[in-house]
Amino acid sequence: MKNKYVKRLLSVMAATAMVVSMLSGCGSSGESGDKGESKKEASASDEDIEIWGTNTGYLPVEAGSELYNFYKEKIGVGIVQPYVEWNGGETYLEQLNLRIAAGDMPDIFAPYNGNEAELIESGALLDLTDLLPEKAPHLWESIPEEVWDAVKANDPTGENRIYVIPQVLEYGRNGAMIRQDWLDNLGLEMPTTQEEFVEVLRAFKNDDPNGNGVADEIPTGGREEARWMGQLFGQYGIAMWEGYPQWDIYDGELTYSAVTENMKECLEWMSELYAEGLIDPETLLNDKSAWDGKINSGVVGVWEHLPQECYNYAENIYNGTGEKPEIAVLPAISAPGYEGFYTARQMNGGAFVVTKTDDEEKIDKIMKVLDAYGNKDLWMDFYNGVEGMHHEVVNGEPVRLPDDPSSQQNLVLAPYNSTATLDFQVDLLSTQLTEDREWSVSQAINNVQENQEYVRTFAGDGMPESIYSDYPDIGNRTLYVEYATKIITGEYSIDKFDEFVEKWYASGGEEVTKLAREWYANKTK
Repeated sequence: MKNKYVKRLLSVMAATAMVVSMLSGCGSSGESGDKGESKKEASASDEDIEIWGTNTGYLPVEAGSELYNFYKEKIGVGIVQPYVEWNGGETYLEQLNLRIAAGDMPDIFAPYNGNEAELIESGALLDLTDLLPEKAPHLWESIPEEVWDAVKANDPTGENRIYVIPQVLEYGRNGAMIRQDWLDNLGLEMPTTQEEFVEVLRAFKNDDPNGNGVADEIPTGGREEARWMGQLFGQYGIAMWEGYPQWDIYDGELTYSAVTENMKECLEWMSELYAEGLIDPETLLNDKSAWDGKINSGVVGVWEHLPQECYNYAENIYNGTGEKPEIAVLPAISAPGYEGFYTARQMNGGAFVVTKTDDEEKIDKIMKVLDAYGNKDLWMDFYNGVEGMHHEVVNGEPVRLPDDPSSQQNLVLAPYNSTATLDFQVDLLSTQLTEDREWSVSQAINNVQENQEYVRTFAGDGMPESIYSDYPDIGNRTLYVEYATKIITGEYSIDKFDEFVEKWYASGGEEVTKLAREWYANKTK
């Protein structure tokens, strides 16, 4: 595969190989080492389909394994997946880029950070436009026509073809959560104003809400690159998806939320919280495992993630501390002069793309997998997975077991997350309402539904990553992350924000804004 994307990757291959060699020489954790050794074993044969996607620490899917046999029985096709660490997408992308540069891409894989655009332009991906309605009708019909139209409109070749299977969320998935039991322990009401919110953070920091006699509580925080802090950004009406500023209407025009007055005031406020110790001092160093570890150890009061998954946090906290936490949705709070919300994204990027091949037999197998992926009659089976590994049978009905990455293979096909409806999520959660888990799962059911009161979509939903093709640093948020990090930590004063905006527009932001507004004008015709 000869294209500019691969050439750019090859230019860093030597450096990457050196780093990998150094890291392997220094050793690694048992988890990543054991799972990493499975990569060759999990490689696809000519008979199987290799799929790469999100894996947050689960076991690989090897040929002949239990989950492999499960998929082969349900679909008629063997599916393998090596262990590739996700790490917020960073490690996944590094490993995927190595495979791309080697000309050996997985058969089906999740694109990341807009890398599909150049792969499409270089002819590396399979055109699915005619194949989907003919050979994967379940998937074709499960996604609304207007979404397929948007996918076609985002084709970087300008030919209005389909190369990407989109992720479609029909409800607001992300939101903020708060330890309701901490509020109760301190006799506090749920905060509804920013002033009340700050007072709650102070109480969480100073008044030992977890009752262990140790000043170990972290009022709130997030992850490196100012990610997963919608509980703070949302208060200023900032469209922010998992730490990525989005395009929305500000002062009557489509504008990148990172360069707005909303962002300036929010960063100034966040720097005050940070200086007071109300934000985790390691927030801008935390990777996913570090931040999740703090939440799971029972010391974090407020955080942003998926309310539908709060049962995982609740059970992990209970297993680690012996205390059953009560986790509630934090209502969207509005800073003075702003309307707060949590950002909802209907078109959540791409779920999968397919590597181009002329092998008709392989194409048929791939389409068989994609058709099953869109077949809602199979969704509950995919969710329940393998009996004894992912679920047990109680009174004749399958009941999901608690998540356990150390003993469970990664569920490769999870269409209920990528083509998601609120009703189906509630149905899925309801299957886990066993006597011993009712306390945790019922919280998730209540929270995912309540969260819908506080979410809002944004004008730039569905915008293609290709608008950043000539300005990758803007697409990667390079300048924004630098200035936001330094302003929050106090290294820069808020006066530096205007310098950031000036540099952003001068380094390609003006051109990107023009492209974004042209796209939006076409979208809203």
